[in-house]
Amino acid sequence: ERLTFKPTAEEIVEFTVPHLMNAPFPIVSFGQGCEGEPLLMWETIREAIIEIRKHTNRGSININTNGSMPKAVKALCEAGLDSIRVSTNSAQKTWYTNYYRPNNYEFEDIIESLKIVDGYGGWSSINYFVFPGMTDSEAEYEALRKLIAATNLKMIQWRNFNIDPDWYLGRMGIVEESDKMGIRQMMQLLREEFPTLKFGYFNPPMERIKGDFEKDLAK
Repeated sequence: ERLTFKPTAEEIVEFTVPHLMNAPFPIVSFGQGCEGEPLLMWETIREAIIEIRKHTNRGSININTNGSMPKAVKALCEAGLDSIRVSTNSAQKTWYTNYYRPNNYEFEDIIESLKIVDGYGGWSSINYFVFPGMTDSEAEYEALRKLIAATNLKMIQWRNFNIDPDWYLGRMGIVEESDKMGIRQMMQLLREEFPTLKFGYFNPPMERIKGDFEKDLAK
């Protein structure tokens, strides 16, 4: 059931601290793809993080975001944010802009947000929407390599992009085909070039970030 109000920092703390203190492998996460942009409430989140960490150092505090406000991300990192996941359909500015139609921010801002989290020693992921035929193009592969290297990206969360292909190709302005390498080959090449880069589907808990990432925590 979704909230019908904007919680205060005090309400967030009241709800999250018991979870962080008692749950196995706990994560507190602000924002989800269908729930709005959490950075629009960054002041409240910053206050909540500060208060949470007065009670416990357990667990991971994460934000799922479009990464549009690097200064807000910096403030959250200073407060104690542990990890960030930034959603994108592409590592190329043109494709990103054509799909997201960003308002009051640019593609460069999401790159800066990822860099900021890395600079504070945090865990940075991208929520990467996979559209075979575009994602595995040579141009996208080269752009993704540059993004990973520039941001010291820790993880790619690969997502099947459930979208009308005709609409999407039209929005992207794709009128002719280019060479494709295949998603599996693309992933293999990235693993070879960036051996510490992780692939997954969920934000990892602190026990995986700072411990054995390959450990099966579901047991």
